[in-house]
Parts: sequence; C-alpha cells; structure tokens
Amino acid sequence: MNIRKAELHDLTSVVTLFEQYRHFYQCENNTERATDFIQSRMEQEESVIFIAEVTSEGDTKIVGFVQLYPLFSSTSMKKMWLLNDLFVNGNHRKQGIAAQLIASAKQLAENTAARGLMLETSPSNKAAQALYEKIGFKQSNSFYYELDV
Repeated sequence: MNIRKAELHDLTSVVTLFEQYRHFYQCENNTERATDFIQSRMEQEESVIFIAEVTSEGDTKIVGFVQLYPLFSSTSMKKMWLLNDLFVNGNHRKQGIAAQLIASAKQLAENTAARGLMLETSPSNKAAQALYEKIGFKQSNSFYYELDV
C-alpha cells in the first residue's frame, strides 16, 4: 500500500470515493458537482488530499482518501488542519489504511508547524471514534454551532 498526495490526474478515482463517502452520510449522488468541488479544492490549493493506493495483480487502485482544510488559531497564532473527510472503500477496511491516512495528515501538520489536527464525526460513528482515540485524538469539551445561510 502507498499513501501519497492526490494530483489532478487522480480526480476521477478521488471523486468516486468522495461520492461513496457522501453516500455513507446519506447525501444524494451528484458526480458532476462532486467533480467540480474536488477539482476546485485541488486547483486552488484550498485543501490537501492524501490517497491510499493498493496494487493487486499489477493493477493499482485508489481505495481511500483523507481531505484536510487549513484553519488558523488566533490564540496559539498557528495553523490548524481540519481533517474533514476520511474514507476507505468497504472492501479494504480493517487493514490499517485509515490509520495510515491519518498518519500522513499528522505528518502534514508537523511539516507545516501547525498546532495540530481537529475533526468532528457523527455521534453514531463508533468505529471512527474508536480509531481516533486509539491514534491519540482526545474528545474536546467545546461546543460547535452551525448557522445555515
């Protein structure tokens, strides 16, 4: 297995996984819009996407991804990275791929002298919570609010 930063030539494979990720969260498929969204993030360097590749019988497939967005902390006066999306194809779960994607995210934070990583997950996503805690994430005592506009 290989983890690397996604490039524009990976767009179709990344979008396929992105749509599977969105389906997990009960979002309607919209491949055209998803393609535009991911392509814009990549071209405008508004996010960093790492992908997991596996090779079987000479065929290399992208089977997972993590997408990170930069944030800034006024109190620490440092960058933070929001681990916004993490997904591994169902056929490749329980193989340590998600942990390796998170390790790449952590390395990015270290390489950019960031304060760290932050994320949120659904209260019902117990498998993800167990993974995050195993890796060393701590549940925050902060409250998060949303305002749709």
